[in-house]
Amino acid sequence: MAAVATEHPAPESSPEMPEEPTQALRFSRARTARSAALLEDYAELIADLLASAGEARPVDIARRLGVSHATAVKSIARLKREGLVTARPYRGVFLTDAGHALAERVRARHRLVVDLLVAIGVPLEAAESDAEGIEHHVSDATLRSFARFLSARAKLPGAD
Repeated sequence: MAAVATEHPAPESSPEMPEEPTQALRFSRARTARSAALLEDYAELIADLLASAGEARPVDIARRLGVSHATAVKSIARLKREGLVTARPYRGVFLTDAGHALAERVRARHRLVVDLLVAIGVPLEAAESDAEGIEHHVSDATLRSFARFLSARAKLPGAD
């Protein structure tokens, strides 16, 4: 059944639209973040697998990310092109120095976002889940503000 478009007047309190270059830059940053999120998730998971199991096999990566083996292999190939991993036949996937650095940055962002969400009352499991998306889209300026907020909060009497 086809959707029927109806005209709705703009709400009276709707904010003004940003200038075109500003809006275009915002959308561009969002697209870039979505593209980087894939690499970041893989790097972080590979680091976790290497730390916990001593190896990061494509089959384990695929299972943990909930993707097909073919998708994992394709993404690992992209990580190799970006210089973030090396892969050896029958030995799994290993992070390069750049891959380790990326995984550490992502892990730190993730922890900061989780800590902020928990501080404002979000249950831990929801905070962990929500942080998986937020961590890739938040700017460095916003992360610094999160850290300042958490630091100031920690100094308050009776803070958790």
